[in-house]
Amino acid sequence: MAEDELETVVLEEDDYALDSTLFTAVRIAVAAGDKERLGELLEPLHSADIADFLEQVDSAHRREILFLAGNKIDGDVLSELDEVLREEVIEFLPKEVLDEAVRELETDDVVDLVEDLEDEQQEAILDALEDADRVAVEQALTYPEFSAGRLMQREVVAAPEHWLVGDAIDYLRETEEDLPEQFYHVFVVDPKMAPLGYVTLGKLLSAKRSTPLSDLFEDSFRTIPVLQDEEDVAYAFNQYHLISAPVVDDGGRLIGMITIDDAMGVLDEEHEEDILRLAGVGESSLSDRVIETTKQRFPWLAVNLVTAILASLVIAQFEETIAQFVALAVLMPIVASMGGNAGTQSLTVAVRAIATKDLSPSNVWRVVRREALVGLTNGVIFAVVMGVIGVLWFGTPMLGVVIGVAMVVNLVVAGLAGILIPVALERFGIDPALASGAFVTTVTDVVGFFAFLALAGAVLL
Repeated sequence: MAEDELETVVLEEDDYALDSTLFTAVRIAVAAGDKERLGELLEPLHSADIADFLEQVDSAHRREILFLAGNKIDGDVLSELDEVLREEVIEFLPKEVLDEAVRELETDDVVDLVEDLEDEQQEAILDALEDADRVAVEQALTYPEFSAGRLMQREVVAAPEHWLVGDAIDYLRETEEDLPEQFYHVFVVDPKMAPLGYVTLGKLLSAKRSTPLSDLFEDSFRTIPVLQDEEDVAYAFNQYHLISAPVVDDGGRLIGMITIDDAMGVLDEEHEEDILRLAGVGESSLSDRVIETTKQRFPWLAVNLVTAILASLVIAQFEETIAQFVALAVLMPIVASMGGNAGTQSLTVAVRAIATKDLSPSNVWRVVRREALVGLTNGVIFAVVMGVIGVLWFGTPMLGVVIGVAMVVNLVVAGLAGILIPVALERFGIDPALASGAFVTTVTDVVGFFAFLALAGAVLL
């Protein structure tokens, strides 16, 4: 690109976003090898936006950007990157840039960064850490994956139970370099390092220096066992409106803390995972290669093929009926489609309720009754609609009755299947988001076709 072309792309500070103008400007700078201009374009961007930008370009452009502006990749950018791309970016970054980026991170972010890397890259990152941080990260990696021990950060602010507000404030001022980058509470501990309560920074700063810390304890205080599943941790944060919480070992001693941003990150991941699994695409990403995406989607397409064959076998049992009443072939997809949609609606509600612990053994039958009544009500309404359409379309009153009754049956069954199947899978330890869709589709297709064609054979022949 010519230099005059570089000057035609002007971005105001308020306009910085991942839009086509920025993409164009970056591509021009990369094509021209203009390191200074590329740095100017990336400098105002948030770390998350830089990570998004790297994810949205292809591999060749990504490497060119890293070659020209690798010094703009800090620890926050690495944390924000899609896990699929981290290895590629880390491998391409100069060692001094990688070392500086890693040292900027809290221990929990380093754990999140290294836990999915190959051993060689993992060792390279651990070597960049200070000795104390390396020990903390290696210890965190010994805890089970998806546990509080993996999620927590080791940097905490702890105060003895006999301290006053003035003691805590003086401590915070004198030990600035050793404080966590972000924290919201001062944890008060006994001589055995067991957390007794916590004090918010707001109360700490507004109270008199002579006030005992124990007088300022928050009612929301609760501890997180180090081996607790991260889903339960996220649920506790959401349920009890926590901002941060201390993590304790088997002996009840304070060993770290979890903050709300990490807990909400888990919730976001779980929600995204459930949506992807309901669609049968697994944990996929736009950065995945063709072969990886194919492998993820193939099993569920195979399952759908089997369910489609089962539905076809049901249809095959009524070949003579269909041959005599061609109208059945026209109308029967409507019954199955309506059942499938109704089942998906109930299924989505059920999976979400299970994930948030709103659906439990104590209320499951009340929810089942509700879904059955919803299916019955919708079934009656749409039965009347389709009955009228069937009569007007084909001029056969009994055909309208058949499709109406079949519609009621299938929508009731769809509502029940959408609730009972994920609940049953949850009881057997199977992720309901992963497997429910195939079962619900099978039930609604088979029941829909069978109810419609069997009724037609009994009434119309």
